[in-house]
Amino acid sequence: MKKKILLVDDRPDNLLSMESILEPCGYDLVKAGSGREALKILLTDFDFALILMDVKMPNLNGFEIAEMIYEREKLKHIPIVFITANNYGEENMFKGYRTGAVDYIYKPINPELLKAKVAVFVDLYTKNHQLMAHEQKLIAINKNLENEINERKMSEEQVIQLNKQLLENIDHLEAANKDLDRFAFMSSHDLQEPLRKIRTFNDLLYSKYKDVLDDEAIKYISRIQKAAERMQTLIKDILEFSKISNDKNKFVNTDLKLVVEDVLSDMEPTLIEKNATINLKALPSLDVNPGLMRPLFSNLIGNALKYSKKNSSPVVNIYAEEPNGKPGKKYWRIYIEDNGIGFDQKYAEQIFDMFVRLHGNSEYEGTGIGLALCKQIVEKHQGFISALSKENDGSTFIISLPVQ
Repeated sequence: MKKKILLVDDRPDNLLSMESILEPCGYDLVKAGSGREALKILLTDFDFALILMDVKMPNLNGFEIAEMIYEREKLKHIPIVFITANNYGEENMFKGYRTGAVDYIYKPINPELLKAKVAVFVDLYTKNHQLMAHEQKLIAINKNLENEINERKMSEEQVIQLNKQLLENIDHLEAANKDLDRFAFMSSHDLQEPLRKIRTFNDLLYSKYKDVLDDEAIKYISRIQKAAERMQTLIKDILEFSKISNDKNKFVNTDLKLVVEDVLSDMEPTLIEKNATINLKALPSLDVNPGLMRPLFSNLIGNALKYSKKNSSPVVNIYAEEPNGKPGKKYWRIYIEDNGIGFDQKYAEQIFDMFVRLHGNSEYEGTGIGLALCKQIVEKHQGFISALSKENDGSTFIISLPVQ
């Protein structure tokens, strides 16, 4: 099925030029000679992969049209690329990004650049729709399976068939998760540029007008900066989370105590500031991905320091327990035990879910991704992670890693 692109320009020669460049690529091109005509088309037809729109047009300019387009929920997913003959400067470019634009192309149009950029956004559109189709298909399959289980007692043959279908579902889910990880990585990467512009303009505003602004205005600027910093941290954590699924580094025999000592060396300023005591005992050498072990211990030890009690110095005990002599798969258990504020044990499983936080930003900073990242790392090593805790009585995180 051809991907539809909406071309918006008040000059017919410009529309013809874009059409001649893109038509050989096999796109379904829809043309509008004004902003009003574009809005009229979008009232009934919203399945566009991309909108290419001139900024300078009579009556309604491109920025105004973009704002009106994104007021409709069904149109918010369509990326807009502005085409302009003028360099509007950083301030006006930021205005375009704020209205929803994803990029700019300058006239005279470079045909190869136009085709390359359009191809990128059309590819993102295609992958997004594929993911949505996968999701709907999986929801329908799982619903059918649930109904079958509830309606009758299955025979052995039905159980075998159901297991087969479940395995197929797992394959579909793994494929969908990989696509989602790649999509999250690409999206988070693209978010960094407008965020940098927000921080840059905010710094310029403060530097230029701090002497004439009152205390309340300066407080608002500070809040903008802190919110942007939190968002930048969140994007960084999402990118880190996305990288884990695609990490192809080989497992090598690694002394985990040396990994923890390296992490503690990096944390030395925080340890001194918190007056923390770390009791590190012998840890095993296991076949692991050393590049993933570092963020695992860094997150867990960092949490032990972050969630310490206000009136006492943090104490963190790190030790290991050898596998028992029972037959079956054997695991080393590594314990990270602290004397911090703890939490209610009923949340012990929820804390490993993405974006779950038991405390607000006003109390403790964070994104709610750290423990989800730890869980993903441990599961990549065919292990598992759990937590034992009690409010105001510290927490113990237990990492179980297979001997082989």
